[in-house]
Amino acid sequence: MAVDTEGEMGLDGLRMKHDGNIIAQGMAMPTAASAPRTIAVVPAFNEEITIASVVLGALAYVDKVIVVDDASHDRTGKLAALAGATVVRMPKNGGKAKALLTGLREAERMGCQVAVMLDGDGQHRVDDIEGLIGPVIEGKADLVIGSRFLGEQTGIPRYRIFGQKVINSLSNLSTKVDITDSQSGMRALSRKGLENLTFSSEGYNIESDMITHFVEAGLEIMEVPISVRYDVPNGHKAGATSMGMKLLGNVVSMIGYKRPLLLFGVPGAIAGLTGIIIAFLTVSEIYLFGSFLGQALVGVALFLIGSFFVISGLTLNSLTLMMKSMGR
Repeated sequence: MAVDTEGEMGLDGLRMKHDGNIIAQGMAMPTAASAPRTIAVVPAFNEEITIASVVLGALAYVDKVIVVDDASHDRTGKLAALAGATVVRMPKNGGKAKALLTGLREAERMGCQVAVMLDGDGQHRVDDIEGLIGPVIEGKADLVIGSRFLGEQTGIPRYRIFGQKVINSLSNLSTKVDITDSQSGMRALSRKGLENLTFSSEGYNIESDMITHFVEAGLEIMEVPISVRYDVPNGHKAGATSMGMKLLGNVVSMIGYKRPLLLFGVPGAIAGLTGIIIAFLTVSEIYLFGSFLGQALVGVALFLIGSFFVISGLTLNSLTLMMKSMGR
């Protein structure tokens, strides 16, 4: 344990190293009696404009706030600490997923029973926290997702609604659960959920990866309505189009891994069947009219593509079953 000489917290706080990250405040391992029951975890990168108000607002609903400062270049960590948060300083910028998992695991270490995920840019309304943690406290769910698409959808840009529906549909295909807002960053986790954060993730894929992992672990998932602000000054660091394409690529990859027959087998069967039909029509045209070259080439190509997709789907499905049987 060392003395903080940099004054990051605005006072002479104590620091310690934990999993390679610097943690300010809350140094002692809490006992069962002193452990905070509810903790809000806020990943933050260059959020000095909004972070203090997020921390102060959240503290009205939870016992403690952990801000994971993802190697910000501004005063994010200092202002969060002054507002009353426990600040975890990442040694280098690792993205939202790493920062969030770091904070959630720190909350578990502190003995937290209910953890709430919030963004540091002020998009989430802290008065929605009560609705999130209620089902967890009552034992109804291990993961409660705040959905922007339950109830009235006000203030959400149309392009976001369209993009989210596409990603939600694909995500639901891969997990076989019906989630209306698979990318929502406002969530509540039970103690059991915190103990099952045994997966890795990158960037903004954390929301989809968490759902997939929790479904496989047999944890209970439900949604409650929330509202989100889109007029915040900082907004997303990544552009909406860039982030959406990355999320879409991740979801498609997940479907290919979890349900390869759906991704490869179905399109392959359709292409193969179409090829057979065209081939049949081509033979008929040869017999009746003596012309065949264009249709023949299309039919053969579709049949070959369809066969390739079906074989790929069957092969990947067999590999998936083998991995599951090996407990991976």
